[in-house]
Amino acid sequence: MHKGKLFSETCLNKKKKFGENYLKMQILNYEFMQNAIIACILGGGSCAMIGVFVLLMKIPFIGVTMSHAAFAGAIFGVLFHLNPLITATLFCFIAATFIGPVSDKADFDPELAIGIIFSLMLGFAFLGMGLIEGPKSEALKWIWGNILMISRRDVLLMASVAFIAFLLLLLFFKEVQAILFNRIIAASVGIPERTIYYVLLFLSGLIVTLNLNTIGGLLIFSLIINPPSAAYQLTYSLKNMFLLSTLFGIFSSLFGLVISYLFNAPSGAVIIIVSSATFGLALLFSPKRKTKKIT
Repeated sequence: MHKGKLFSETCLNKKKKFGENYLKMQILNYEFMQNAIIACILGGGSCAMIGVFVLLMKIPFIGVTMSHAAFAGAIFGVLFHLNPLITATLFCFIAATFIGPVSDKADFDPELAIGIIFSLMLGFAFLGMGLIEGPKSEALKWIWGNILMISRRDVLLMASVAFIAFLLLLLFFKEVQAILFNRIIAASVGIPERTIYYVLLFLSGLIVTLNLNTIGGLLIFSLIINPPSAAYQLTYSLKNMFLLSTLFGIFSSLFGLVISYLFNAPSGAVIIIVSSATFGLALLFSPKRKTKKIT
């Protein structure tokens, strides 16, 4: 009698688990989850791809600056009842202009320009937060992001920018390669290095802006730095670095989304933790690290 009862309870538990797993799989039929998955692929891939440029130009702080510029712009959009994405894009373009053309004309070191713009945008962000009256839930959304709130329109915008970034990289790969090696040498052989450099700056700002909803203004820079840093540990080829970085960015976003859904955790934070863990594993198995140990 006891064995029969135990058997029936086991069957009941299995049916219950099957039902729970079935319900979890059913969520893929909903548009918001489909949008989130597509946003992970587009956002993770484009952030990681532009991150290779940021990393190899040795201006990693630009990711922080652009993310805070986009965040400050979104806050002012909320404050003045404007479209936050438009104001975030505007702030990113202003930041990119000062980091690129203005710093070149004024003969500033880009790192100095980045530091000044970062502090300015951080000040604007906190000023905007302080001026918003009443509940700040709309503003806080841009800090942490919520990938499950991505609309189909957002996905289309992300797809457009990701396609432009990929197309530019494909068409001007040799020029980008020369600029990443040395801007002065690239200019001396007739490559329009300033134009390409500025375009990449503006493009990074646009990519950051469109990913505010997915990761949030305070975390997005990590998705720009971690995947290319992981790729850098595993290859000496620039082409492979772009490929690996993009794959790591997509993996971090998708796997982070799955983990956040299963454990009901904030998706942006989990995505960044996964991308950091990916870098840790790449560092652990890096052939470059092993070579340094031998030498």
